[in-house]
Amino acid sequence: MNVEILAVGTELLLGQIVNTNATEIARRLADRGFTHRYQAVVGDNRDRMASAIAAAAQRSDALIITGGIGPTQDDITREVVADVAGVDLVYDDHYASMMRERWTALGRSFPESNLRQAYRPEGAVVVPNDKGSAPGFRVMVDGCWVFALPGVPAEMLVMLEQEVLPFLQAESGNDRSVVVSRVIRSWGLPEAGVGELLADIFETSENPTVAFLASSGEIKVRLTAGAATESDARALIAPVEAVVRERLAPHVFGADDETIEAVLGDLLRERSWTIGTAESATAGMIAARLTSVPGASEIYRGSIAAYATDVKTSLLGVPAATIDEHGVVSEATALAMARGASEALAVDVAVAVTGSAGPSELEVPTGTLCIAVVSPETTIVRTIRLPGDRERVRTYGTTAALHITRIALVGQ
Repeated sequence: MNVEILAVGTELLLGQIVNTNATEIARRLADRGFTHRYQAVVGDNRDRMASAIAAAAQRSDALIITGGIGPTQDDITREVVADVAGVDLVYDDHYASMMRERWTALGRSFPESNLRQAYRPEGAVVVPNDKGSAPGFRVMVDGCWVFALPGVPAEMLVMLEQEVLPFLQAESGNDRSVVVSRVIRSWGLPEAGVGELLADIFETSENPTVAFLASSGEIKVRLTAGAATESDARALIAPVEAVVRERLAPHVFGADDETIEAVLGDLLRERSWTIGTAESATAGMIAARLTSVPGASEIYRGSIAAYATDVKTSLLGVPAATIDEHGVVSEATALAMARGASEALAVDVAVAVTGSAGPSELEVPTGTLCIAVVSPETTIVRTIRLPGDRERVRTYGTTAALHITRIALVGQ
């Protein structure tokens, strides 16, 4: 069954509200094996809404609309769906009475405008809303099931899970089909390089399919398979995953929800080691990533954001001669910062970064970062050049520092 999503609301087009509903609905459709080819956003305009609904009804088996069923004058989804279906709006006296009783029980005066929510297209079936006053509905339009749900996520998601998805599964006769995705996480290769190494798999594999996702300097390879059961889907993914891991080794560091900071936490716990940071260009961003994982207090001790040169010398003990000879942005200074942090914070592993994030150059070209990691077993110092604006350099530099720390711990 092919299911489409239409979000209604001018505020979405203006960027005043993020369309999280579409993301959540799409994820739940995928989890249950439904085909999903189209998403759209339309403002509170009768003609454009009618055009979007009519087009969806022609190409999809079901359409889930979110938004436009509240009590105000711009909530016109009910009217537009009725127009497209060629039916009248009908008034539900029973639901109107229920709304009045609910407000009275709360000791509040009842706004008469709420009665707009008692209307629905003729022949439509109510989709109950236990968390709000606006009921949803479903109605057939040109052979397509059209569902209208509230735009409020807390209300919409409950109705989706309890009413809409079970109905669609029963209608499709496919209540066992599942779609499973496996995400292989890598760092150290560009997206194009990963694509070249896996080009044959991308072109020939149909189930699972292969997709590439770039994020903050990391490249994810998503393998998605459909089957009758979850175990069958995972069995289809397993041999392809093995090939992906083999070709991308040693750049693969995790899978699915295994972030680099979580991986580092596990590696440090295995060794009973602690970690701290000394940061100049990133000014605490590495520390923030390390402490974003629950249980970080077991391995993380602290950070020194040594942004100014004199802080590097006074708090981290970087020799003034090192800075004079090599510069603030240098591997020698980064290494001295890491060693100073190791002593000042009393940690087993210290990672340090110094660099020129821009927009103006600092001794070296913008985007140059020097990263150093010291541990009981090894010392690594690297100079990297990153493209982009200031925030991209800082974000990608933070990711690079975490991965270089992993490399130091695993010895690759």
